Amino acid sequence: MHFRGCAVSQSVTKPVTRFGATILDAEGLALTTAEKAFFRRADPFGFILFGRNIDTPDQVRALCTDMRDAVGRDAPILIDQEGGRVQRLGPPLWRQWLPPLEQVAQAGKNAARVMHLRYRLIASELHALGIDANCAPLVDVAGPGTHGFLENRCYGYDAETVAEIGRSVADGLLQGGVLPVVKHIPGHGRAVADSHKGLPVVDAAFSDLEAVDFAPFKALNDLPMGMTAHLTYAQIDPAPATVSAKMMRLIRECIGFDGLIMTDDISMKALNGTLAEITQNSLAAGCDVILHCNGTLAEREAVAEAAGRMGEVAQTRAERALAARKPPDEVDIRALQALLDAMMQGNADV
Repeated sequence: MHFRGCAVSQSVTKPVTRFGATILDAEGLALTTAEKAFFRRADPFGFILFGRNIDTPDQVRALCTDMRDAVGRDAPILIDQEGGRVQRLGPPLWRQWLPPLEQVAQAGKNAARVMHLRYRLIASELHALGIDANCAPLVDVAGPGTHGFLENRCYGYDAETVAEIGRSVADGLLQGGVLPVVKHIPGHGRAVADSHKGLPVVDAAFSDLEAVDFAPFKALNDLPMGMTAHLTYAQIDPAPATVSAKMMRLIRECIGFDGLIMTDDISMKALNGTLAEITQNSLAAGCDVILHCNGTLAEREAVAEAAGRMGEVAQTRAERALAARKPPDEVDIRALQALLDAMMQGNADV
């Protein structure tokens, strides 16, 4: 496959130390003694939180502190806080959000501004807990066959709308001191199967993928971090994108994304092989860091051992991503909430 007009350039500097090439989770509300010792040895690049890790604000802050203490640095702590079905923080302590597609539809012409406000408020909640990366924006372009696990998490049915709203989401997070993780690169919208349960296969032509699915990622190729899509683009490579060197080259050269690429969770059923094999195949294909969730301590240890430390280029991307973390801008959160409420009720305009 010839990727016309593609070029990529990068400059790297040799790091003093390198992070473990993993992002890992914890079993519960606090780290066990065994987890602390493991994280100290493995030194994962970052951590990710799930509902089982969330109870009270003080508990979450303590867990984040313990995670960072285990690796001896200000490691990024991620979460999936899209709103709707995918949000780890919820009532009564945190806001409940509509599914993204529903909020976009209700907002109408003000959708980009509304979604910016939404994610600035989400960032405020996350940053207050010590969480500084969110697995959003999701810029997969929905279509008539998009599987139900994904469709109402999308922002729209055309690439231009999705890219515009995706930028607003990313800006809202960054302004709130939270790193955005754009997903699922290079595009999951055509999948008619749930990649948590099996491997989706997309048979669209390269030209169609380039014009629609890849376009929002190209528009957002300056973002610091991205997450892969676990699906096969049959017209390009029979291997799933996460373990496909050809797809990784497309992401880097055609889409032009030179941020840190993390896999989607490698424990999902879309990928075949042992965890160690998937880890090694993903890194060999060109992913920078392995996301592994919902496993036993022994499984996490196997992934960390297979992943090892980041390569030089991956480390440079990781350091660049961390440098994008900034203190939140000074805003009146109550005023932003009031503006969002007014806009959703049709009582205010952009």
